[in-house]
Amino acid sequence: MRTVPAREMGGWRVLGQVWGAWRRGPGVRAVPSASGFGTEAGHQLRPRGSRNRSRPRGDQPFPGLLQLENLGRKELVDVLRAAVVDQKGPLVTLNKPLGLPVTGKPGELTLVSVLPELSQSLGLRDQELQVVQASGKETSGLVLLSSCPQTASRLQKFFIHSRRAQRPTATYCAVTDGIPATSEGKIQAALKLEHVDGVDLVIPVKSPSRKDFQEGVKRTLSHFRVLAMGSGCALVQLQPLTAFPSQLQVHMLLQLCPVLGDHAYSARVGTVLGQRFLLPAESTKPQRQVLDEALLRRLCLTPSQAAQLPLHLHLHCLHLPGVRPREAPMKLLAPLPPYFSRTLQCLGLPSLPAGKRGVGGGMNLPSDLNE
Repeated sequence: MRTVPAREMGGWRVLGQVWGAWRRGPGVRAVPSASGFGTEAGHQLRPRGSRNRSRPRGDQPFPGLLQLENLGRKELVDVLRAAVVDQKGPLVTLNKPLGLPVTGKPGELTLVSVLPELSQSLGLRDQELQVVQASGKETSGLVLLSSCPQTASRLQKFFIHSRRAQRPTATYCAVTDGIPATSEGKIQAALKLEHVDGVDLVIPVKSPSRKDFQEGVKRTLSHFRVLAMGSGCALVQLQPLTAFPSQLQVHMLLQLCPVLGDHAYSARVGTVLGQRFLLPAESTKPQRQVLDEALLRRLCLTPSQAAQLPLHLHLHCLHLPGVRPREAPMKLLAPLPPYFSRTLQCLGLPSLPAGKRGVGGGMNLPSDLNE
């Protein structure tokens, strides 16, 4: 393995260590661990060439998916109460199912719309919960709520301060179709939102001008690390250092490795004679992700089932300061959804820790934010 200062991919800077070009292969490879990032699952990695992969139990292709259209307010409150992974003082942490929007139009069933009932269900009486940090509708994982406005404000300042200082506070896990060419590094890209055929889509912008930034183009940055690889897929940890819609999906796309279940952006990756390349984002319309036959067999899916594959992007970990100024920092973990674990099992990839809370390893809150 050799270290390179920078690598250019179609105009997008990718910094990291070279681990070999994109490829599809039958074996499982463990990536060398690096201190401080992505080491939690290292001891679970399987050796290359292991053929004793257990098949998933049951015959449901996507177990655990939320059927929001079949739920009323009471049923959704029950689902969210069962999804609580931690409750301490004013803070409540949920493991949000994929497909549940945090906010929406009046009358729509969303997380925010049922917070009054959820607050009562959790015994918070007159202290209504509010959202501090949340994964998006198409992303599963941690949602941080607070029943104390002062605590919520303090934590929001912490997240803003950490983002400005480029200190990651959130760690996502993803399964990608394809293996990144570098085992770890940073992805930097300028992105913009465009309304295309009634849908808001993220478009990368090469060499943006000052006018582009004035019109809404944003510089974005993410850390990534490959935890394991097998069957032409990879288990990747992602840490966004900026906040932009669909940032992690587009960043992995620029690595020519779309996230499994990405039916919005995966069509922008083309393949000729086994070599992948980026298609023009402006002229490539979203379509259902197409997986090759070998991967479909490994996942035990038919092409029609693969067209319904959920997005495999999960907010797994949040680093927080202590609830009170002098308390130790915390690390909150959210277990993977059942369909995500099924995919890992099919691919022979390791799972991740399912713990709820850890002390230490988080971020120290600057003194000016303790007030």
